[in-house]
Amino acid sequence: MEIQNHDLVYIKKNLAIEPLVDNWYAWPHLISPATAAMNIKDRHLKIMTSYVQNPMIHAAAVKTPKMLGGPFIDYDGKRVDEIKGLIENTKEQCADLLQLREDVFALNDMLKKEAKGYALIDLYNKIPESLQGLVELVYDINNNPSFRIFESLLYETEFYKESLQSFNLFLVHDDDSRSFVLSTPKLPGENILRINLPFKSEKIDQLFEMEDHPKTFKEIAEIFEIEPEDIPLFKSFFTTEKSKKYERYTGDGVLTRYFGHACILTETKNTTILADPLVSYGYESDISRYSYDDLPESIDYVLVTHNHQDHILFETLLRLRRKIKNIIVPKSNGGFLQDPNLKLMFERIGFKNIIELGEMETIHFEDCSITGLPFVGEHCDLDVRSKLCHHVSYKDGLKVLFAADSCNVSPKLYERIHKVMGDINIIFLGMECEGAPLSWLYGPLMPETLARDKDESRRLAGCNFEQAKALVDVFKPSEVFVYAMGMEPWLKYISSIKYTHESIPIVESNKLLEYCVANNIEPERLYGEKIVEYKNSLVY
Repeated sequence: MEIQNHDLVYIKKNLAIEPLVDNWYAWPHLISPATAAMNIKDRHLKIMTSYVQNPMIHAAAVKTPKMLGGPFIDYDGKRVDEIKGLIENTKEQCADLLQLREDVFALNDMLKKEAKGYALIDLYNKIPESLQGLVELVYDINNNPSFRIFESLLYETEFYKESLQSFNLFLVHDDDSRSFVLSTPKLPGENILRINLPFKSEKIDQLFEMEDHPKTFKEIAEIFEIEPEDIPLFKSFFTTEKSKKYERYTGDGVLTRYFGHACILTETKNTTILADPLVSYGYESDISRYSYDDLPESIDYVLVTHNHQDHILFETLLRLRRKIKNIIVPKSNGGFLQDPNLKLMFERIGFKNIIELGEMETIHFEDCSITGLPFVGEHCDLDVRSKLCHHVSYKDGLKVLFAADSCNVSPKLYERIHKVMGDINIIFLGMECEGAPLSWLYGPLMPETLARDKDESRRLAGCNFEQAKALVDVFKPSEVFVYAMGMEPWLKYISSIKYTHESIPIVESNKLLEYCVANNIEPERLYGEKIVEYKNSLVY
C-alpha cells in the first residue's frame, strides 16, 4: 500500500547515508582543510583527469582483481563529459583550497632552502600570504625545519567549506551493489537522492531518529524540503512497519558482540561501549551479521582507535550520532599535516562531548575504566600520534584489549606496558599485515614523491605472526580474536580486500590460531558476527 502524507513512517533498515565532499566519498582527510586541499589536488583532480584522457583503461582496471582499490573511476568508460564538468567545477569551487595546497608546498620548499639552523624569525615574512598567521615555524632537535598549523584557526577561515558537503540517500539491497567508493566521484544515479546539507545538520539526526520514533511522511518531507518530482523516490525510503525493539543487556556480566571488521559492542547493565563503528545495513543475506537493528537506543562511549577511513566511517557515525553520548578519540600531534586533530574534526561535523585520551591515561566509569595504550606501526613510519589501543577493565576483573591495527614492531614496549597493566583476558588484534604502501593513503601530503622501493617498504600493515605472538606471550590472554581484516563482503565498498588461502594475512593469522591452540588459548579469526557473554571472567 502506498504511503500517504498523513501516515506515520519509519526509515527502512537498509537506508544508507553516503556523505560527500565536493562529490567524493567523505573520509577524515577531506574534513580538515589542509589535508582536504592536498587530496582534492593530488587525488581527485589527478584521477578525474586520467579518466578523461583514458576512460577505457580505467574500465579495464576496475575489472582486474589485482587493481582493486587503485585510482580508477568505475563508470565503465562512460560519463566522460560529466567528469569533465566535475573537474571544472572543482577548479572553480575549490580555487582557494588549490592555492592553499600550492602555498603549503611552497612553504615547505622555502624552509628546506633557507632554514639552516639559524633563528627562524626572519622567515615569517616569507610565509605565503594564505598561511600568514596560521602556522608556526619550528626545528626538531636535529635542526630539521618544519611547521605546525594552528588547525583550530584554519577551520575558521574560508578554507573550511561546508558548502562542499552533501550526502546521498539510497537503499542498499545486497553486498555487491556498491563498488569501491574512494576512487570514484559520485555522479547522479537512479534511485539516489542528493541532499545538499552540511554534515552538522540536525536534520540528519531527525531522519535517523525514525528508526524508533516515527514521523508523518509529510513532516519529514517538509523538513528536507523535498521537491515534488523527488517525492516518489523519497517515499521509497520509508515504511509503516515498526522495527524490532532492542532488548538491552541486563545481566551481571559483560556481553560482547562483533559487528564486522573492527566494530565491537560491549555491554554491561550500566554501560555500552562501541569500538570503531562500521555497521552493515539490514537486508536479506546468506551471511549472518548484526545491523543497525542490533544496537541499543543509546551508546555511552564510542571508541576511535585511529584516523583511517575503515575505522572512522562517517556513513556509520552520522547515522548513529543521535545515539552517541560521548566519543573518545586519541590526542593528536598538534598541527602537523599528516595528523589532523580528531576532536576538532568531530566537533565541526556536529558531534558533542568528544573526549581526548592520551597514552597511559585512564578514564573511569560506573563499572569499568578505559586506558589508552600506545599504538605503534601501521602508519608508514610517519609521525602520527592520534592512535590508541583501548584497554577496558571491568569491575568483575575482566580485562579486554582492542589493539586494532597496532603493529608490534617493538615488543619491549608491550613488555613495559605489561608491568603496569598486568595480564589481559581477551585481546582483539588486527593482522592485516600486508597493507597498502604509504602513497596509497598519504601520497597527496608528500612534497616529494617517494622512490618506489621506499614507498613499498613503508606500509599500512598490522601484526604478522611473530609480532602477534610476542603480544600474546606478554599479556597471556585466555582468548584471542583476530579482527579488522576487512574480510566481510559488505565492506568491499570501503576496503577493496579480497583474500585467498594463500594471502599473507590469512597465512600469518592461521599461524597465530595454531599457536594459541597449542598453548591452551582459545583463538578465532572473526567473520560475520560473534556474541560472547562473560560472567566473572568465564565465558557463557
